[in-house]
This record gives sequence, structure tokens and C-alpha cells, in this order.
Amino acid sequence: MIITASLSAAAMFGALLAAPTLVDRQINQVYPATPPAPSKQALALHQSLWIADLHADSLLWQRQLQQRGAGHVDLPRLAEGNVALQAFSVVTKTPRKMNIEHNDDDSDNITALVMAQGLPPRTWNSLLARASYQAQQLHQLAGASDGALRVIGSRAQLRQLIADRDKATGSQAKPIGGWLTLEGAHALEGKLDNIEVLYRAGYRMAAPTHFFDTELSGSQHGMKKGGLTPLGKRWLRAMEQRKMIVDLAHASPATIDEVLSLATRPVIVSHTGVRGTCANGRNLSDSQLKRIAAQGGLVGIGFWQTAVCGKDVKAIARAIKYTVSVIGAEHVAYGSDFDGAVTTAIDAAGLPRLTQALLDTGLTADQIRRIAGGNVRDFLLKNLPDDDA
Repeated sequence: MIITASLSAAAMFGALLAAPTLVDRQINQVYPATPPAPSKQALALHQSLWIADLHADSLLWQRQLQQRGAGHVDLPRLAEGNVALQAFSVVTKTPRKMNIEHNDDDSDNITALVMAQGLPPRTWNSLLARASYQAQQLHQLAGASDGALRVIGSRAQLRQLIADRDKATGSQAKPIGGWLTLEGAHALEGKLDNIEVLYRAGYRMAAPTHFFDTELSGSQHGMKKGGLTPLGKRWLRAMEQRKMIVDLAHASPATIDEVLSLATRPVIVSHTGVRGTCANGRNLSDSQLKRIAAQGGLVGIGFWQTAVCGKDVKAIARAIKYTVSVIGAEHVAYGSDFDGAVTTAIDAAGLPRLTQALLDTGLTADQIRRIAGGNVRDFLLKNLPDDDA
């Protein structure tokens, strides 16, 4: 998640209190589409893909996601984009004047947002309550969707989703899976026992940090940018014991190095860019990419400008193609950052345009199948909790 620089911190805070829906519309936008439209070849390939996206902050905005609306993601647009599995990442705190260089933890945009949206008072002062509430919202959406959306928390549930999508024929709607991920483990409120609370709420992936250093580790955007703390090392072991996946998006270089040295399971970087096509501190170096891939991990390439240094699908495809050249197609995925207070080249319904752009780079259909979702599907079939979760 990035807060756009187009609004000042004071204006953002005031607007969140006054009109959160207006803020949502202003900062979760899509750049105007550029021709050409996808070819028949690209559309046919796209409809045959099993598509997964590793990061969307849609739950933060309290939209009616069963209806087409603002931002980048809702059930109609996921269906139109042929998305099989969408990660719904939950944001519980972001600093004012947020930037990719240095942020402390002394302020919070999200408090104003949850109050303005009328969330229960328990969420006003508790990050854990915010995480629990947003998880409940996804479960309620799935329960009211008549099977259109399912919350995926185990390998058995994922296998059933795959089978049911395969069985859907003709005009029959394919079910969509949603899985819960956490952007920054500050929602633990410093207590490792709360991992079990989050697990029971449905979370299956979590990052130790977001835009500021935490009790667990340093953030790439924090003040000190250190590695894992003693508590962070215990958190890593606890995550692995529950077969919860560690997300290293936003982690400091020291944190990335230490997690990769200590981890016994592969990790994911849910949404990022690569310095090979977009050189800034937010993005991964070639050496980081290679270490993540060597341990069986996945790298989700983002769709926003700071990630790819461009405003169109060509920039996204260029970053993906470069990453494939460094670590192979089997370690690359989509990590859009949809609804993360960013403007993107496409929304969920626009994914066929990305399929066309990937074809235009010379990637093969088999490589695109892996990148568009096959890698995420197979990774989760290996690494989600056991079937009785």
C-alpha cells in the first residue's frame, strides 16, 4: 500500500474523516487505457489461464464488493478478469506523510478511516481488532455470495476450488477464492499469542513490517531498517509451526537476509518491483531475487508506478520479463497492490491487456500460465496448512 503524494498529509487526514468514499475514489484509480485492445489470441489464452493475484487492499475501504464500484477490485470485475484466487491483504496502520524512505510509527492514517467509516469502537484503538474485523468482513461477503466467493485457508479448500472451477461450463459462473493476508504484523500488538487469534480469523500469510519498523523487524521504509529482533525470530518460528506464509514485501534488506537465513519454508514477496527495471529502494535487487527463488519462493510484481517505473501494462510486462530472466518463470507472480492507494494501469477486469503485453514481450504461453497464477496455485497447494485446517 502506498499513500499518493497528490494529497497533503493534513488534507488526507481531514478527507478521511469527512468523506472516506471520496478519498477512495481519488486515490484508487486507473490510468486511461492505451490501444491496442487484446488480440483474439491473447483473449483465448487469457480465458484458459488460472489467475491469482498476491495483493489487494480492497477490504480497507468497506465497499460493497459484491457490486461493481470504485477502485480496482470487486466480485464482478474479478470474474470478468478470470481471476481464480485473490489475496485480500489487510492494512491496520499507516503513518502520515508516508514515503518509501523514512517513516516512524508515531502517527496513523487508519484510525481516522475506521472512525469515519463507522467501524465498531473496538477497532478505533486496537490494531488486532481492525485485523479481526476486516477478516470477518471477507467471511461475511463469502457467506452472502451464494458460492461466488470462498475463503481459502487450507489445501483441501484450494483443491475444491480448483475442481469446481474446472467443472464450470458455458455460462456457468466460476467460483472465486479469496485468502487473507496481513500487511505488517504490528496487528499482533507485540504478543505472539495473537498469531493464533489471526490464524483462527483466517489469515494464512503475514509480513513482519509495513511502512515502519516494528517490534519484530525493520522496514525498508523505517527509521533504523534493522533485521529481525529476538521477538521477530520467535515470530518466524511460530509462523512456520502453523504453516503460515511469511511475506517479505516492505521488509528491510537486513530482515530479508535474516529471514532467508533462518526460514525452513519458502517465502513470498507479495507485491514489489525490481531494480533491474525500476531502481529505487522499494524494489528488489537481483541478488535478493536469486536468494528468494533459490529457497523456492515467489515474487509478485506490482502494477503501480513506483514498482515498474511506468503507467501502462508494457511497464508491468517489462518488469515481469526481466524478473523471469533473472530467476525463471516458475518464481514470478502477479502482486498488483490493487486498492492500495495507488493508480494502476489496469483494474481486475483489465487483466487481458496484461496477457497481451506479456505475449508482446516474447514470453511463451506456458510461461504466462505459470506467472499469471499457476505458480501461486502450486505454491499454496504445497505450503498452505494441512487439509483439516
